[in-house]
Amino acid sequence: MKTLSTAKLAETVKNRREEKGFTQEELGKLTGINRLMIGRIEREDFIPSIIQFEALANVLGFEITDMFVEKQRTDSFVALRSEALNESEKEGVDTLFSMMLSLRQQILLRSKFENELISCS
Repeated sequence: MKTLSTAKLAETVKNRREEKGFTQEELGKLTGINRLMIGRIEREDFIPSIIQFEALANVLGFEITDMFVEKQRTDSFVALRSEALNESEKEGVDTLFSMMLSLRQQILLRSKFENELISCS
């Protein structure tokens, strides 16, 4: 699955902006993005909207699709989908889900009990 790489976006925006000799404020005026947001994009602290993303790509001359990278699946995702697990691991995942559901039921019951106590007061 491809996901946006904020690191790649930050590096591209900063490098292209500097290559073109723009300050953050100048780039902001050209794209309609506040200069503070440009700084946050360059620090990986802000993800631009699609419209802002397109404006940056047009002004700085980069391909939007180049900012996406292939994301590796995590073991937890694999475990939740029960892929590549041996029988013991599958039993462990099933036990974990059962415990989570039981805990959720206890929380719901406690909440209902507390609400009844409040309404009886």
